[in-house]
Amino acid sequence: MMKSSATHYGSIAQFFHWCTAILVLVAFMYGPGGPEHRVYSPVHEFDRRLHETLGLSVCALTFVRLLWRTIYTRPEVPPASRLMVAMATAVQWMLYLLLLALPMTAVIGAWLEGHSVTLVAGWEIPPLFATSHDVGGAIASIHKWLGDAIMWLAGLHAFAALFHHVILKDEVLITMLPSWLTMGRARTGR
Repeated sequence: MMKSSATHYGSIAQFFHWCTAILVLVAFMYGPGGPEHRVYSPVHEFDRRLHETLGLSVCALTFVRLLWRTIYTRPEVPPASRLMVAMATAVQWMLYLLLLALPMTAVIGAWLEGHSVTLVAGWEIPPLFATSHDVGGAIASIHKWLGDAIMWLAGLHAFAALFHHVILKDEVLITMLPSWLTMGRARTGR
């Protein structure tokens, strides 16, 4: 089932969701963090390259995911209070915003500090505009804050999915799980 149905996200939407979640988590874990001299030290070269490669991958995947979302239908929202639906919608759109803002702040911050964006494959994307080290440092700080924010927000998103599944016992979590994970649920009548 590639396309979403009225009750379940399709396999492509699920792939986008879970792939994004994994890429963000791994990028967060491999982000060298800290002051500029630490981030760009030779000791952290591989970590930085991996972090930047994953970040650009997340950005590209997010654009494709948003395009897919405009083309294909989404499952119907299960019955819930207006407040719960509004909160879920706000969190989803904040996550999308962060998925785009994080790589953009990283690239702009690096370029303004005078650094190329480096990828695991050895490719480098040199700065496209003049250096402004102080502004670049400020944007790099914003990138770090946004990185923490996306992890907290993703944690809230995961907690909400588990809350729906365990406490409310509705199908919200099931709609985003691959069918092979939910087959046992259908056999047990849950």
